[in-house]
Parts: sequence; C-alpha cells; structure tokens
Amino acid sequence: MARWVVMNNPYSTGLDRNPANFQPLTPLTFLERAASVYPNHTAIIHGNLKRNYSAFYSRSRQLAAALSNQGITRGDTVSVILSNTPAMLEAHYGVPMCGAVLHSINTRLDPETIAYQLDHSESKALIVDREFLETARSSLELSKVTPILIDYNDSENPIKESLANATEYESFLKQGDEDYEWLMPEDEWDAISLNYTSGTTGNPKGVVSHHRGAYLLAQGNAMIASIKKHSVYLWTLPMFHCNGWCFPWTMSAIIGTHVCLRRVMAEPIWESLAKHKVTHLCGAPIVMSTILAASDNVKKLLGNQVEFFTAAAPPPESVLTDMKSAGFNITHLYGLSETYGPAVVNEWHQEWDNLAESEQASLKARQGVRYLPLESLDIMNPETMQPVPHDGKTIGEVMFRGNVVMKGYLKNKSATDESFKGGWFHSGDLGVIHEDGYIQLKDRSKDIIISGGENISSIEIEEVLYKHPSVEAVAVVAMPDEKWGETPCAFIQLNKDSSTSEAELSQWCRDSMASFKIPHQFIFEDIPKTSTGKVQKFILRKRLKK
Repeated sequence: MARWVVMNNPYSTGLDRNPANFQPLTPLTFLERAASVYPNHTAIIHGNLKRNYSAFYSRSRQLAAALSNQGITRGDTVSVILSNTPAMLEAHYGVPMCGAVLHSINTRLDPETIAYQLDHSESKALIVDREFLETARSSLELSKVTPILIDYNDSENPIKESLANATEYESFLKQGDEDYEWLMPEDEWDAISLNYTSGTTGNPKGVVSHHRGAYLLAQGNAMIASIKKHSVYLWTLPMFHCNGWCFPWTMSAIIGTHVCLRRVMAEPIWESLAKHKVTHLCGAPIVMSTILAASDNVKKLLGNQVEFFTAAAPPPESVLTDMKSAGFNITHLYGLSETYGPAVVNEWHQEWDNLAESEQASLKARQGVRYLPLESLDIMNPETMQPVPHDGKTIGEVMFRGNVVMKGYLKNKSATDESFKGGWFHSGDLGVIHEDGYIQLKDRSKDIIISGGENISSIEIEEVLYKHPSVEAVAVVAMPDEKWGETPCAFIQLNKDSSTSEAELSQWCRDSMASFKIPHQFIFEDIPKTSTGKVQKFILRKRLKK
C-alpha cells in the first residue's frame, strides 16, 4: 500500500520567528527585570555601602553608555583587573550592554601574562582597581595595545595614587547616560565574556562564552542550588574565575543580594555571615579551612544553615564534618572555564543522610551528575569515543556536550577543533562512572603517574593522605626515576601544631593501597595554590626536575 508523505511540515509553515515571539537569550535581562519589579531591594552590600537594584541597573547603563561614547562597540574587548567589588558586578552588565566582551583578569597574574592577554584579546579599554596599579603599569609597558584606561578607587580600600592617563571610575560613569538604551545581543551565540586558562604548559587559551550559555547556567545555578528569591550571597569566590561561576547573573535572576568581599579572611567572612544573614557562598576547600581555622572569638553563631558550594579536590572527611557542625551544608560541584564554571553537581539523596559519616564523605567526594542546562555528560575512551562501563573502575576522559560549553578558544582553531573532536568537549580530566551514573575524577590526563607501566592516580593517593589527622593539604606529582620512569612524590602541608614522619605516612598509605602506589618520597612544605585555591602542581613538578 502506498504511504502518503506530507512534504511540508504544517508546524513549520507560516510560523516563522519574529521579534514578538523570539528574542536572543541573555542574562542582561535579569538585571532589567529586577530593577523594574524590585527597584528598592538591596542588590549590593560593600562595607558601609548599600545599593538597590534601581541604582545597580542605572550605573550599569551609565558604564555601557560611557564605553559607547569612547567608541567601544560590538566585538570589542573590555578588560578589567578588579577585586570582588561593586564595580566588578557593574562590569558584568555594563560591558556587554554596549555590545562588548568582558575580559576578567586574574588579579594575581604576573605582568607578562597580563600583557599577553591584553594583546591577544586586542583590549580596547582597561578598568583597574588602584590596588593593582603597579601590576597594570608593568603590563601596559610590555603590551602593544593602548586601551582606554579607567581606574577604580574602592571606598573600602582607598588609594590616592592613580594610573597615569586614566579616568577615575566614578568620573567615567558620569559621562554616561543612566537611561542609555543598551544593546541586546544580535544573536544569543554572540560572545559575552572571555576567560583565559591557566597556561601552565604554554600561552593561556582564551575561552569564549556566549550569552545563551551564560543565561542558561545562571538559571541552572538557581535551580540546582535551590536558591530562593531574595537570598544573600557572599563573594568568597573570585569574580574573575569563570565570571564567578555565573553567579553575578544568577543573583539578579532571583533578586538576591550580593555581599562583596575584597579578601578571603576569617573575620570578615564570619562577620558577614552573621550580620547579613548570608544564605549561600562558593569556593575551593581552602575557603572552608579559612572559616574553620578562625579563633573562637571570631566565629559567630549562625541563625540559619548556609549553603556552601565547593569545587576542585574533594575536601577531607574531617573538614566536611566540621563544616556541618558549624552550620554549613556542603555541595560538591565540578566544571571548567570551558563550561562556564560548574556543570556537574553531586545531587544528594535524602536516604544517604542515614549512612555513616565515612560513607557520606565517600559519596560527597564524587563529582556527580550533569547540571540541568547540560545536555550530556559521560566518561569515554578518547580513542574509540565509546562510553566506559559503569563500574566505578574503568578510567576514561570526562566529556561534555550541551549549551553550557564554550564557543571555543579565541584565535586558536586547532585547539578548538582538538577539544571538540568527535562531537564532544574533551575536558582532559580522567575519571570513572559509577553504576548509578555519578562520575568521579581520578586525575588530569597530564597528572596521571605512569610507573613501571602502571597508571597511578594522584587523586587516589591524595584521598588516602588527606584522611591522616596531621595533614592539612597534600599534592602528589610524578617524580623522575631511573628505574621506574617516574614514581609518586607527595608534598605535605601539616596542620598547625601537628607532626608526623615520612615513615608514618608511608605506613598509612601501605594500609590502604597497593604498594606500587605508595609515594617514594614525602616533602613537608607549604603547597602553592592559585587565588581560587587550586594546587599549582606544575610548580611542584618543576622543583623535582631541578
């Protein structure tokens, strides 16, 4: 029997996109809505400063207008070297409101690296916190570009000295119209931000993010984290790190309050938690250690449970227990600059609360399952591009696919193509996937230790050593060895007033793992970390090669 074939889909005929039914997704609309619906709600707290949503929106439009008046337009790069301040929040809106792309620079970078980023991004304007004037001067001397200079004098850290040929931030804002008709993206695929990778193995790569991804991850944060309307967020995570994991935009979506914090120190953290009734904060495990290490006279009795979202290596069991006792609920996240920050969450099951604390800690150490706006997450064999078995043992590469994956690397087609090989984003992270679909990291591909033909996970060794009561921080890297090729070496940072020995730690490892995995050497010293709390293993590797 002949089959009738409809040549034209009736649901695609005469039903075209138009301005009334289709607008590009952008997180910029979150601020406009917040200012329209809750103009008087407190948007930003910074020391003695309180700024409502109406003022936040007006100032962001002024920044956009002032940049536009200077010729900054679509496709231009505006760079910022700023702490967690109101100006940094305004930049997350004002810069893309004039069509430009926000380039947030790590404030701890050396001038050479900053100069490279300024040149590579072809920066047209640079906003600098006066605390970083020296770094900015040195960077500009090394760079080829000559951006418009704006210097920001923070009321919480006033500095008289200014940057030569720069316009002071508040004066610059006054040049802009607070009623400026800001620019929507022409396409939601348009770039909204540029963030550079660490560049530990060469020049850093520029990760380009789009409006659509920022919009989706900002909303995903709110839903995954169950952030209620008018929640209060404390900025312990640097906003230059993956655009603060998109939380500058998330908080406008839920009409929340930003509590700015220039430095991650115990006293201002505890004071802010109690005074402002903070509900949420993010950070690496080092932030938890800072909170817990505070003296008793600094710690405050919290009137509410605080949600703490952490990434990087899983915190030790003892830290998780102490944070819970102090009034914090810990949620483990995982992601990369290339995924706008967190794209994986350790979704907690209520029945797990009944398990022993050691079992709970083991479950919390897993990275978890995909974020709501991420379409696909898997552990795959990078050679065959086939998923590995869900056995919690077979190691493969963590791969992502979806709308919260970057556009690609700026001016680096070969690296972009390589990272998207086979239609998936290759993270470079190695892990396993458990029977229930939860992934768990085992190492970076570059951090795996190959000793006598055996693959050794540095993370596995670190997890064992973290459980030792004297160990505050640990980093395991490959050490060259004439016989085995390379062997594990453990750098150990001890807790205050604690002591142990190489022999004791070696036996501690021997009780929990195969003998070939035990570090051949233990080095006791402070472990170098980035401003976001990540261990700088490349520095440790260099030390071992000397």
